[in-house]
Amino acid sequence: MLKRINMTTEAALLAGFILAKFALQAILISPAYELHRDEYLHLDQANHLAWGYLSVPPLTSWISYLIKLLGNSVWWVKFFPALFGALTLVVVWKAVAALGGGLFARALAATGVLFSVLLRLNTLYQPNSVDVLCWTAFYYTVIRYIGTERPRWLFIGAVVLAIGFLNKYNIIFLVVGLLPAILLTTQRSVLSNRRFWAAMGLALLLISPNLIWQYRNGFPVVQHLGELADSQLVHVDRWGFLRAQLVFFLGSVVLILAGLYALLAYQPLRRYRLFFWSFFATLAVFIYFRAKDYYAIGLYPIYHAFGAVFLADVLDTGWKRLLRPVLLLLPLLFFIPMYRFAFPNRSPAYIMAHHDSYREIGLLRWEDGKDHDLPQDFADMLGWKELARKVDSAYAQVPDPTRTLVMCDNYGQAGAINYYSERGIRAVSFNADYINWMDLSQPYSHYIRVKSAWEVEDELEKTSPYFERANITGAINNRYAREYGTTVMVFTGAKIDINERLRAEVMEKKNASRR
Repeated sequence: MLKRINMTTEAALLAGFILAKFALQAILISPAYELHRDEYLHLDQANHLAWGYLSVPPLTSWISYLIKLLGNSVWWVKFFPALFGALTLVVVWKAVAALGGGLFARALAATGVLFSVLLRLNTLYQPNSVDVLCWTAFYYTVIRYIGTERPRWLFIGAVVLAIGFLNKYNIIFLVVGLLPAILLTTQRSVLSNRRFWAAMGLALLLISPNLIWQYRNGFPVVQHLGELADSQLVHVDRWGFLRAQLVFFLGSVVLILAGLYALLAYQPLRRYRLFFWSFFATLAVFIYFRAKDYYAIGLYPIYHAFGAVFLADVLDTGWKRLLRPVLLLLPLLFFIPMYRFAFPNRSPAYIMAHHDSYREIGLLRWEDGKDHDLPQDFADMLGWKELARKVDSAYAQVPDPTRTLVMCDNYGQAGAINYYSERGIRAVSFNADYINWMDLSQPYSHYIRVKSAWEVEDELEKTSPYFERANITGAINNRYAREYGTTVMVFTGAKIDINERLRAEVMEKKNASRR
């Protein structure tokens, strides 16, 4: 009976954490904001299912297809990252249990994971939420294999690793960081286990469709990584990367540090020592490649489990038990300033009124290395409905809308138009995957061009001679939007074969990207 009551208490407490997770995710975005630029691209992938894309593997497109079947509403878009965040918390809870931790240890680890950067990460529908879940789940399978030596955990780990790879290539950093840790510890004996290699074969089999897609398409991921390194990673400050790691789990950094210590000095956890070496090896690889700071977030949740088990034991007697509620409160106390600045729960007007506070903590610094009015992610969540509405209006004024092509500068513009359009517009772009999604079987006579503000005059001068009429019909007026000033131009009555011109340009850009 006592065991049954304990199990009921545990289930109720875990359910409470899960409900708290969903409740927090629901209140952390102000109605002033729309979906994020990246979310529109991922949602549009549901209309173009494939085994790979120029920038990401296919898993997100499958989830997007499910969202589409469910109605494609913003509620469902936000539900799934919150779900993946809740599952990450559950895996950490189960890891504490596997390590022998009791109810306090489980609650301690769950609190640290709950009130962390994952609240911010799980507000956005991007591959990052699944990425963190897969990192945590894979580490959990390693814990279970070390603790039980049952081969099934090798195969479960292989499946998790394959899912992680099909979601985001970032999980390769986990593998690279784990390999030297295995070699440095007694766990290297797994390398002589035939079942280990069978599990790796299973993982390779599961990811092979994406590898084949990459091969057939000239490995576009290599091109994407090169462009990313040249345009964004070159601005990454390695010290800034390390500072961000502390901020991500600031309220539970004691847990993480305690976990690392325990892996070396706490006898019940010494068999898991490879996690100590893996932690630093993985961080070193991230730093070497100048990775963005959030790429490493998946590394941390599992270390909450080690730290919680150790501290729960250390604080189990005498006056030390008084420190238990303090440890539980720390993540919540550190979450309070995070709530003020780290989430899009404040309007642009509020942020401008407290501009200095945001700038001092580096939140206004964008990928270009410069400070702007709003944090970059926040600015990327504004102006999209306005753009779609103005493109719809322009589309309605064209003599023959069915023979009209809507061309955008980037994937954010195209994806937002396709998501919000009430006229069934399928906008395209030469940017990202949209270059592969152009339907040139339909002859076009008219052309709507969505162009960034600073390039409008050049576009008019360059394109107008090929059409009978050209005019500007609108622009994004929200000054806080990253796309502020983006203009809608309408060109009607083509004097040339638009389709032939587009085919040539598509071929030119694809050939250039393969060089």
